Amino acid sequence: MNEENKIIRKIYPKNQLIELEEKITSLGKDSKFTVDSFCTTRVITTFIVFLLTIYITKHGYIYAPFVAIGYYYLFYYLFITKKIKERTARLDYEALQFFEILTLTLESGRNLEQSLRVTCDNVESEISEEFKKALFEMNFGKSLIEALSDMKKKIPSETINNIILNIIQTNQFGNSILDTMYNQIDFLREKQILEIKGQINKIPNKVSIISVIFVVPLIMILILGPYLIEFIG
Repeated sequence: MNEENKIIRKIYPKNQLIELEEKITSLGKDSKFTVDSFCTTRVITTFIVFLLTIYITKHGYIYAPFVAIGYYYLFYYLFITKKIKERTARLDYEALQFFEILTLTLESGRNLEQSLRVTCDNVESEISEEFKKALFEMNFGKSLIEALSDMKKKIPSETINNIILNIIQTNQFGNSILDTMYNQIDFLREKQILEIKGQINKIPNKVSIISVIFVVPLIMILILGPYLIEFIG
């Protein structure tokens, strides 16, 4: 461990570093940082912002601590929280198609591992790539259950993780995998329908905001314009 990493591990509590590592892992290819590089970049850039605020603004010594703290948390939001939300949304959107094809493959009489391989070969998506990595890890001695359990750590979506957990439990206890998949697909469809309805319900509010910002001032100008011209004249 180099000197820089030792300093970072003195600044951040161990449990916070563990939590951060889990979140960075769940970002998959979206993450450009390791735990150490993220913490180092965050601390250094926050310090730079602090100094720049003092140098650029009048009474910067008053504003600098607040600006630096705001930037410190904004950095985490932009590179961790926001990216996790975006990746979760993408994976949830892809999940229905992937698991529908997996179910059709299972219906053909293949076992779970064979069905996953066929599905991954025929579906190009981010969730498919994660399953491919899990299947690849089986070449190094992992069982399917172990590979899927480890895969859950790389997925930020609770919906998909619950489906994977149900698949694991079904496979372990010998229950009908098809019944499980039918239930999960119904759940995914219902979830997507509710999300679409939620987006539709937000449209009137967005239209109202646009009306207040653009339409209402225009109407006021049209109504009051002649009086203003007469008053100015």
